[in-house]
This record gives sequence, C-alpha cells and structure tokens, in this order.
Amino acid sequence: MTVSWIVIILGIIVSLLGYYLTPGAWGYGILGFGLAHIVLGILDMFRSPIQSR
Repeated sequence: MTVSWIVIILGIIVSLLGYYLTPGAWGYGILGFGLAHIVLGILDMFRSPIQSR
C-alpha cells in the first residue's frame, strides 16, 4: 500500500511538471507519463496481495 502512495505522489509531481511545460510536445508527454503513474498507483491499491505459503 505504501508503494502505491509513493507512485501516486510521484505521478502528481511529474504531472505538475508536465502541466507547466504543456505548450510543447515534451510537456504533453511528461503530463501523460505522470497521469499514467497516478492511474497505475490507484489500480495497484485495488489489487489483492499475493498470499505467501
């Protein structure tokens, strides 16, 4: 769960960086990369943990 929060927070930081660079192609790419990390971090929270034997 902690890893998911770290991924989400890093995604927010990267998205904000991309948002400020948006008039250029690099800005849109960085913004999409950050948004993808946010979505993947949220999806990781709903995944059931692997049970060890």
